[in-house]
Amino acid sequence: MNPLADLLSLSASAKHDRGLVHTPAEIAQQPETWPRTFEILNGRRAEIQEFLRGCGVGGPAAERPLVFLVGAGTSDYIGHSLFSLLQNEWQCPCIPIASTSLLPGIGDNVLADRRYLWISFSRSGDSPEGVAVLERALADYPNVTHLLITCNPSGAMMRAVDGRPGCLAIVLDEKTNDHGLAMTSSFTNMVVAGHCLARAWSLDRYRPILDSLTGAATGFLPAAAARAAELAQSGLTRACFVGTGLLAGAAMESALKVLELTAGQVQSMSQATLALRHGPMAALNRETILVSFVSSQAARRRYELDLLREIGSKSLVRSRIAIAVANAGEIAAEAECVLAAEPERDIPDAYRPVLDVIFGQLLGLFASIHGGLKPDIPSPNGAISRVVQNVGIY
Repeated sequence: MNPLADLLSLSASAKHDRGLVHTPAEIAQQPETWPRTFEILNGRRAEIQEFLRGCGVGGPAAERPLVFLVGAGTSDYIGHSLFSLLQNEWQCPCIPIASTSLLPGIGDNVLADRRYLWISFSRSGDSPEGVAVLERALADYPNVTHLLITCNPSGAMMRAVDGRPGCLAIVLDEKTNDHGLAMTSSFTNMVVAGHCLARAWSLDRYRPILDSLTGAATGFLPAAAARAAELAQSGLTRACFVGTGLLAGAAMESALKVLELTAGQVQSMSQATLALRHGPMAALNRETILVSFVSSQAARRRYELDLLREIGSKSLVRSRIAIAVANAGEIAAEAECVLAAEPERDIPDAYRPVLDVIFGQLLGLFASIHGGLKPDIPSPNGAISRVVQNVGIY
C-alpha cells in the first residue's frame, strides 16, 4: 500500500476539487530535487568560497563572524536544523534567530563592534518581517554581511541584496518554490543548501552523504506514507515530536507541519528529548502520538530510548513512533512502530533533518485529508496564508 502514490494518481479534476494539486507532489518530489540544489551550489563553489572568506569564515579566529541563521516559521527551523553543522565546519559561532524576534529587537542582538554574517532563508522572499529586518540591517548595520537562500528569484529580499556589496544571493530551482501553503520541499532544499555551505571547501565529500539521503528518502516515502495514513484514519488529535541536537529542528518543523496542515484540528508540540520531562510531559495523554527521531550516536540514543521506555512504562501515550536510520532492532522494544531506512544507512545526525521531517509532512498531509480539509489551502477561516500578510512595520 502506498497512499501517497494513490494521491498522485488522482485525476487533475479530483486533485483540484480536494486541494491536492500541489502538496502531495511537493512532498514526493523531495529526493529528486536535492541533487539539483547540490549542483546549483557546486556550480557557484568558487564564488561562495570567495564570499565566505571575505566575511571572515576560514580566517583567523579573531576575524571570524558571528553567524545568524535568520528566518520566520519554517524558515526559522531551517537554522535550527543547521546551526551546529555550520558551527563545527566553519569554526564560527552560529545562532538560529527568528526574523520575528530580530525585527522588534535588532539593537538588542547586534553589537556595533562585532562582525556578523546573516544567512537568511525564505521560500518567497516576501515575508514582511524578513524583508523589513533585512532592509533595516542593510541601512543601519554596515558590520553585517548577508547571504540569502531563497526559492523565488523575484522576491523583495532578492531585490534588496542582488548586486549589492557585502551580499550574496542564491536562488534554488523553481520546483522548490512550493505552491502549497505548507513549506515542504522548500524546507528540505534550503537545508540541503545549508549543508553545501557548511561543506563549501569539501563539497566532494558531501556528495556521498547526499546520495545516501536521497536513496534513504526514496525508500522511506512509501513506508512513512502508509503509517501516516493509518494514524490519520484512526483519529489523530494530538502529536508530540522529540529529537536531540539538530533533530530537534526536525521535531519543530514536523510539529508545525501537522498544526498548519490540519488548521489546528491536531494539536502538536515539539521538545528536545531531554526537555520533555521538565514540564511538557504533562501534556501527553492517551490520545497522543509520540514521534521520536532516534539518534545514530550511541550516547544520544541511550537518552532517547530511556525516554521511550519511561513513556511506555507509564502508558502516557497512544503510540510511540521511532524514526531511525540504523539500529532498528535495538529500538523496536521501546516503540510500537519503528520506521527506519532500508537498508540501514550510515547517515550522520547532522544531515538527517531533511529525511526525518518527511514523516511529519506526511502525517500532516493525511491528517488534513481525514479532517475534511484541502491540504493546499488548509486554513478555511483564512487564519494563515502561504505568505504572511498584514504585518505592520514600525
